Amino acid sequence: MLNYPKKEEERLIIRQNLLKEKPKVQAILSPKDIIEARDIVRQVYIDEKIEKYIVDIVFATRFPQDYGLDSLKDMISFGASPRASINLALAARAYAFIKRRGYVIPEDIRAVCYDVLRHRIGLSYEAEANNMTTEEIITEILNAIEVP
Repeated sequence: MLNYPKKEEERLIIRQNLLKEKPKVQAILSPKDIIEARDIVRQVYIDEKIEKYIVDIVFATRFPQDYGLDSLKDMISFGASPRASINLALAARAYAFIKRRGYVIPEDIRAVCYDVLRHRIGLSYEAEANNMTTEEIITEILNAIEVP
């Protein structure tokens, strides 16, 4: 997660955003480069076992009791949607690509899981009363789901 800027940095942000003239930016990539990179990332292989792992993680946010996580049942007001599964797979592919691999491994899923799921899980009032965070819920889920 990003930290808030310091006071001086925030003043600079204000100043830069109030300028009449936009700062000149030098392009380092063309739109074609971005499309090509996206196409390459989409070619990163995801095994069926990894797909199942992704689905199990996301389903555990919806039905924690089915994964032996009875303690989370009352802590989650809503679980992650199918879009979470899609984005978890896409983020894991991108992460594997950055790590110079042509395939996704479970560690890639775990590396991007918090960023993908953090805002897709709703905490119940009970969870908030117990100062539980979505990160703690994700950690419990990752610890409970069998790694392929």
